[in-house]
Amino acid sequence: MAERRIPLKHEYAQDGKVIYGVDEAGRGPLAGPVYAACVVLDPADVIEGLADSKQLSEKKRISLADQIKQRARAWAIASASVEEIDRLNILQASLLAMQRAVVSLRPISNALVLVDGNHAPRLDCEVQTVIRGDSLVAEISAASILAKTARDIEMLRLHEAYPVYGFDRHKGYPTKAHLEAIRLHGITDIHRRSFAPCVGQSVSGARTTSFINQKEA
Repeated sequence: MAERRIPLKHEYAQDGKVIYGVDEAGRGPLAGPVYAACVVLDPADVIEGLADSKQLSEKKRISLADQIKQRARAWAIASASVEEIDRLNILQASLLAMQRAVVSLRPISNALVLVDGNHAPRLDCEVQTVIRGDSLVAEISAASILAKTARDIEMLRLHEAYPVYGFDRHKGYPTKAHLEAIRLHGITDIHRRSFAPCVGQSVSGARTTSFINQKEA
């Protein structure tokens, strides 16, 4: 799939803006944390094949994630825990994860943060939302890929602790198999008790993770 970029990116570049692309992964699942990533690409090192992570195969996502980590000017991945999701709601927890990822990179004065969708976290720099940004803006596509692959890795780890739920297959989404596992076994401490069918059942909180990498100027 060819790389796609929003035309305005070139205008931003002419204005001297440095683009920070932001996206999240994991708003819909019944279990596990929500992840977000922020990516600053190198204009002189174009990564071919960037696209919305949902449109890519798992193999392609993993390959691109490795390239992004090696070739991007800067990247960060952060998450919000199940406890935070239940306390804040999933939208606010997603924005919190985004905020953590961006703040980790300490955006420079001429930064422009482009966020997928129509909600953006509070930041001390210029921020714009972009509908379908994960398909239109290369930096957001890259962030989408990092967030998705990082969350998938976490769900595979959680599968080892809770194998009867099949997190390795559905990553916590409300598939028929997952709903049946909940019916048979109840919920765990990494299920989101604010999400149906988990409402009303007692669970404990989960942790928050954060990973940062930035190349020296």
